[in-house]
Amino acid sequence: MTASDKQLNLATIEKILAAVKDPEIPVISIRDLGILQGVEITGDAVVVKIIPTYSGCPAMYAIQSDIKNALAAHHITAVKVMLVDDPIWTTDMISKKGRAAMQAYGIAPPLDVGQKTIKCPQCQSENTQCISEFGSTACKALYRCEDCLEPFDYFKCHA
Repeated sequence: MTASDKQLNLATIEKILAAVKDPEIPVISIRDLGILQGVEITGDAVVVKIIPTYSGCPAMYAIQSDIKNALAAHHITAVKVMLVDDPIWTTDMISKKGRAAMQAYGIAPPLDVGQKTIKCPQCQSENTQCISEFGSTACKALYRCEDCLEPFDYFKCHA
């Protein structure tokens, strides 16, 4: 199917893309993470615009492939995925739904404006300590809760 087929529309494509998950946090979609920046139908192709969470993010290759595979599963094969650099991604782009999904998954979401302490995603204690500025991926830091003693990742703020 190409973009010129009558059955294809932006709402359908956006619904398909809303199911594409971040490979490093498989409970959050690329839309809720703020990576998905736009979808256009141009001529016979679908153009999907995404932004990296940080320069050189290795997950972007997997995300591009996942986007193409998700659309191909719906017989949409004329797809171009564009990495764009405007706007620059920040953690403010993560939706409330995405932040809640992170927390439920065991990752402390980035601090909101005015928030000063990082809460344990397991027990909600504010008695936490940074163990390492580098967690399971470059965008996370490793913390430990001093109350329940569980280690957890904190998704670093990036503005």
